[in-house]
Amino acid sequence: MRPLRIGDVDITSIVERDGPWRRPADMFLAYDEAKGARHLAELDPVVFDAASGRMVITYQTFVVRTPKHTILVDTCTGEDKGYPPPMDFPKAPWLEGFRAEGLRFEDIDYVFCTHLHIDHCGWNTRLLNGRWVPTFPRAKYVFHKREYAAWEEATQRGASPPGNVWRYNCEPVVAAGQALLVDDDFQLDDTISLTPTPGHAPCHCCVNIHSRGERAVVTGDLMHHALQIREPDWSTIFDWDPRQAAESRRKFFGEVVDTPTVVLPIHFPGSTAGRITARAEGFDYRFL
Repeated sequence: MRPLRIGDVDITSIVERDGPWRRPADMFLAYDEAKGARHLAELDPVVFDAASGRMVITYQTFVVRTPKHTILVDTCTGEDKGYPPPMDFPKAPWLEGFRAEGLRFEDIDYVFCTHLHIDHCGWNTRLLNGRWVPTFPRAKYVFHKREYAAWEEATQRGASPPGNVWRYNCEPVVAAGQALLVDDDFQLDDTISLTPTPGHAPCHCCVNIHSRGERAVVTGDLMHHALQIREPDWSTIFDWDPRQAAESRRKFFGEVVDTPTVVLPIHFPGSTAGRITARAEGFDYRFL
């Protein structure tokens, strides 16, 4: 992603992994082959690899530099977690990207997690002397309190996602006293705030960035692919509540359509950033 400026805020991206990933029919519960083929023929070619028949999916962290803080939004899969394939990404690309930003672990003031899935909180912690400890020693980590509680309860009844995500990536942060467990209306300051968009995860949130009358929104997994802009009802196999996820997408699209709001989906490839626009049959995505 090219560097983005929103008022007085600079936004860049650290990519952990990108390229062809999954076939649409394997990802979306209500996928329609005819509709999908028509949409893919019209969408930006960067979003689909025709040779493999797979969507192009990026895994990335956004670096948000405000006049007051250096913030990470979503921290990919991380290192040394022992995740099974296909989530066993090498750690070098993310670390090299982090260093290329001129950052040290101690430079991070806040870590925001849109939700607590395997690929959004992995670099929250690292293994040090056999213990999981917060990767960013000075940072406060912002978790939605009910999202955290839902995955704690799921872990305790043995329904944790692969890799024991909550125990590795979340619990050690709380134990270290570095977590802020927040509600739907959390606002860090006049620049950074949350918008609840539940469904993909119990209390999935988008992260709003406001500065000098401009707005960008990190949308996490509100949508995974540009096909979902065209078809908001195409929820994924990973959604906690597919119906609610679709409702959250439609509500969000309706609020930002044809406005200057810049949208930053975690998994969109290429330049990533774009805007939601109207079309005769609903919505579309235009990369910046």
